[in-house]
Amino acid sequence: MASDTTVRSNGTDKGFEADLFKAADKLRGNLEPSEYKHVALGLLFLKYISEAFEAQYEKLESEDYADPEDPEEYLAENVFWVPEIARWSNLRDRAKLREIELPDGRKGDIGNLLDAAMEEIEKANPAQLKGVLPKEFGRVALNSTMLGELIDLFSGIEFGGHDRTKDLLGRAYEYFLSGFAGAEGKRGGEFFTPRSVVRTLVEMLEPYKGRVYDPCCGSGGMFVQSEKFIEQHGGRLGDIAIYGQEINHTTWRLAKMNLAVRGIDADIRWNNEGSFHKDELPDLKADFILANPPFNISDWGGNRLADDKRWTFGTPPVGNANFGWLQHIYHHLAPRGTAGVVLANGSMSSQQSGEGEIRKQMIEKDAIDCMVALPGQLFYSTQIPACLWFLARDKSANGHRDRRGEILFIDARKMGRMVDRVRRELTDEDVAKIADTYHRWRTKAPEGGYEDVPGFCKSATLDEVREHDHVLTPGRYVGAEKVEDDGVPFEDKFRALRETIEEQFAQARDLEKAVVQILAGVRLDG
Repeated sequence: MASDTTVRSNGTDKGFEADLFKAADKLRGNLEPSEYKHVALGLLFLKYISEAFEAQYEKLESEDYADPEDPEEYLAENVFWVPEIARWSNLRDRAKLREIELPDGRKGDIGNLLDAAMEEIEKANPAQLKGVLPKEFGRVALNSTMLGELIDLFSGIEFGGHDRTKDLLGRAYEYFLSGFAGAEGKRGGEFFTPRSVVRTLVEMLEPYKGRVYDPCCGSGGMFVQSEKFIEQHGGRLGDIAIYGQEINHTTWRLAKMNLAVRGIDADIRWNNEGSFHKDELPDLKADFILANPPFNISDWGGNRLADDKRWTFGTPPVGNANFGWLQHIYHHLAPRGTAGVVLANGSMSSQQSGEGEIRKQMIEKDAIDCMVALPGQLFYSTQIPACLWFLARDKSANGHRDRRGEILFIDARKMGRMVDRVRRELTDEDVAKIADTYHRWRTKAPEGGYEDVPGFCKSATLDEVREHDHVLTPGRYVGAEKVEDDGVPFEDKFRALRETIEEQFAQARDLEKAVVQILAGVRLDG
């Protein structure tokens, strides 16, 4: 297997993640994607930390007075210590053996060895990895031949040097998360937000420096894109501190591994009550908050939070958590903080159960900076149309112009391209256009050059929003797109249209006569 699927550099690595995912998916057999993702992602993680360990090991071997077998030497460099049993070379050499001696003296197969390896890694790195790694490789349902071939496949990721290979493994992990989210459909959306949506949030908010928070962080995609943004714009990764919370323990484990393969240090908390009922970071005030909470959740336990201090603008309805999320996020913003939140379109116009009044209070107290209507079919988990809410604690500051009394509306519903039969994606150009519009609107620079564009964007005053009964749907404000005048007089266009319609009516009458004649010739035998 390894000889056909080895992924090596041929001068370019473009598309390598897709090829690797296809090859790995072929090995899945009858295993459900929801189960297989933990197998594939667990092995990718193991390969990554082994590459990082081997790189540091070789460096220490070349240094005087350094001991490559001393775990402390790795801790100082933020590299996981990998016990000998768990090193990739050890696993690769035993991947195809029918019987393997395990650390406790028992005999087993590669699945049992992988479970033991994961246990030893967690023991060696308890602060970062305790309870995080998958340890179900030895289950009867998992075919040891499949595991061996998957190890062979991942062993073939070689792109010249440990550092390059580490980067590609990080990319592969992100791509695999996306691939499994697509395969799982609705359940996939619970742990993965489409990359183009995350990029839109990140590019608009520009989290260069400060505290970044996500109260429902899924597999950590918001944080990965934030770090990428900093790298691409010449910033320093250490300039942001990352905080998150996740209610699903399995998803929390995916997030911890996702951030580890990117070398991102983060404080990600888990409990089974969630951010509403057991806020793990109650005193955190974040400079940037990025979130994609579950849409329209009805069983969120709002009845137990009626007098909560977070409800600055009004108590959210028991039957829908949307305005609970918005207010939880606003509560956690620093004095100059900004937030980007993905919500269902209904949140922009709903009047049910007091939601309209809460939205009105948010508008009147100038908590809303920008609204973006997104195109349909962007998400794995739902076909419900979605929008982006951008909140700001202080619209008079935060390094931008004074925007008090204004809200920017962007209608991006016509953007994006179909990437398959059911899913759309915003292109790089789309993301850049949306973010650039927002930046030009809020900039202090006189050369910013923002202008309303009919059909796309509109800077509205609070008075204009009041005229629309505090409904925030961008389509109400941006108007119709301008149609270029083709120079043909209206009378000529009308005459041509009338002639076309009359001709089509005549054809319809001829067709009707022909059908009647055919029917008249049909004999009906008694």
